[in-house]
Amino acid sequence: MTDLPPDLPRLRTLETWLELSLAEVRQAIAWAERREQEQQRGREERPPPADWLLESGIGDGPAVYVHVGGCHMAGKRCRGVPRDVALRALAEVEACPHCRPDAELGYLEG
Repeated sequence: MTDLPPDLPRLRTLETWLELSLAEVRQAIAWAERREQEQQRGREERPPPADWLLESGIGDGPAVYVHVGGCHMAGKRCRGVPRDVALRALAEVEACPHCRPDAELGYLEG
């Protein structure tokens, strides 16, 4: 049949242990559900990616590239900027040769 003990005291002990174990599992489930809800809320409330990025040099140096938002070549030292700032920056900073923000912005040198 089963491997349960035949006497009542051991059955009661087993019952208590199972109730405690079930309480721990339920607590872990509740914690995991809260974590999942927080992650989902974070994904929903995340601001949209910037349309234009300005990449600065090493150690807060001057800007080195202007990128289209989402450019795969944009480095870690990028910050989102509005369109007018990206346009002005192109007069002094190189346009990324991969994403070509100058073409996207309609920027003509000179």
